Amino acid sequence: MPIDLVIDGGKLVSPDAIVDGAIAIDGGQIVAVGTLAGLPSARQTIDAKGLHVLPGAIDVHVHFRQPGYDHKETWSSGTAAAAVGGVTTVFDMPNTNPPTATVEAVKEKLAIAGAQAIIDFGVYGLIGEHTLDKLEGMLAAGAISHKLYMGSENPLVPCPSDGAILEAFETLARLGVRCTVHAENTPVLQWRGHQLMRSGRTDAGAHIEQHTDVATVEAVSRTAIFAEWTGAKVHIAHESSRHSLPHIRFAKSRGVDLTVETCPHYLFLSTDDGARVGDNFLRVKPPVREPGHCEPLWTALLDGTIDIISTDHAPHLPEEKRRGVIWDCAPGFPGVETSMRLMLNEVARGRWQITDYVRAACAAPAKAFGLWPRKGSLEIGADADIVLVDTQRRSQITAAKLHSRGNASPFDGYETVGLPIRTLVRGKTVAVDGSPVCEGGWGKPVTRSSS
Repeated sequence: MPIDLVIDGGKLVSPDAIVDGAIAIDGGQIVAVGTLAGLPSARQTIDAKGLHVLPGAIDVHVHFRQPGYDHKETWSSGTAAAAVGGVTTVFDMPNTNPPTATVEAVKEKLAIAGAQAIIDFGVYGLIGEHTLDKLEGMLAAGAISHKLYMGSENPLVPCPSDGAILEAFETLARLGVRCTVHAENTPVLQWRGHQLMRSGRTDAGAHIEQHTDVATVEAVSRTAIFAEWTGAKVHIAHESSRHSLPHIRFAKSRGVDLTVETCPHYLFLSTDDGARVGDNFLRVKPPVREPGHCEPLWTALLDGTIDIISTDHAPHLPEEKRRGVIWDCAPGFPGVETSMRLMLNEVARGRWQITDYVRAACAAPAKAFGLWPRKGSLEIGADADIVLVDTQRRSQITAAKLHSRGNASPFDGYETVGLPIRTLVRGKTVAVDGSPVCEGGWGKPVTRSSS
């Protein structure tokens, strides 16, 4: 009996190699890898000649805004953007309204996502002083992991005390679950923010001064110490500062089970880009910093100090990004539709290899969060989450054409080489040539096998 699908003629990319081959898919999974002649017959064949065949990217840091902020994004618009961008699995953050801080909130968000998503997904539960007795229950209800806002000015997701953080790490160590940490020092942010506002500062430079590098360095170090003490597995979100890198390397040398992500806006942008897009437009937390951070972050990504590429996809409407007072300007940018293009462009430029991209965007997040090898690989038995990439295709990022409701991108106008042209989730095509082609509801929640 014929199987569902064969993808033939492409270059199959793993973190270690690029090989010519074909992939057989049946029932949403990869059932064979080899040459076309050695594979079973299929009801459908996709010709991938001239293309690279990648595992779908896994973005462990997105804000799809529902419930509470539907004008910025929905699971429908967010997963459409992700699919077009070659992302096949996302983890959504808990700072919605209401926050994902109870068993009921986890179930509600999973239901919202399940009705709309065209790619697979996980949701984070919140670590807070009033959620410590709910952490295990949220996992049982379907949360993929937990998020700790160690740097927070948002009253919906306040930073817990150190005592509560230590207790949360003890609980998660027992459960074997890696948690994600926004590593900034909240008292420093609050004190400096108050002082700057009281002095009348409203310029973009005040945001940089508030989010001083030492607030990140201290929080990264404290996270590592607490993780080392408790045996917890932790993941540092959106690393932005070169000054944190020696502390990350030191923690890893001590055997702390620590993974780290950075995002394209930290690899490509500095405050100098304010002249192009507007100083206030660049506001994000942690900040896009002064020149001098991008290259050390790239070095850390290449040498493994930084493990993962994510996006911190945080969409806002253009008018929310162009307010004149920095404190009123919404922080963050959309990213799921543009990240792969930006990173593939660096493959074309020779900064790194496409195998490096697969390691950082596919394999490493899957391994860190217990999805490997079911996600993030092209191995037999894996979900057929696959992206066909034209590494020679030239295109321009146009913010107005992005699929996110909040499409205010600092990469508007960027020329790139390399483009995802077809995305499959569990064997079903969900996007082709820049357009989503799947009805909502195909996406399913992911579960850990280990982490």
